[in-house]
Amino acid sequence: CHDGNGELHEFGSHWRNADCYDCFCSGAGIECCSSFVRPVSYDEEKCVSIFNKDICIYKVVEKDDHSKECPVKEWVG
Repeated sequence: CHDGNGELHEFGSHWRNADCYDCFCSGAGIECCSSFVRPVSYDEEKCVSIFNKDICIYKVVEKDDHSKECPVKEWVG
């Protein structure tokens, strides 16, 4: 299987791409799904969600002070 970057992967192989998706190569082609969950229910007036590609997670923090995390009521995958 060739991925979106032209890299060749063997049948049966698994990998995580640069966009934090877990991928699998089979005879039918490449299948990928997200390895992370997204925050969908938080105070958007006061807070902002920031995605960290190095560790593949979202953090929800106050807009005025990124050292303070905000509560999240719901996450989706």
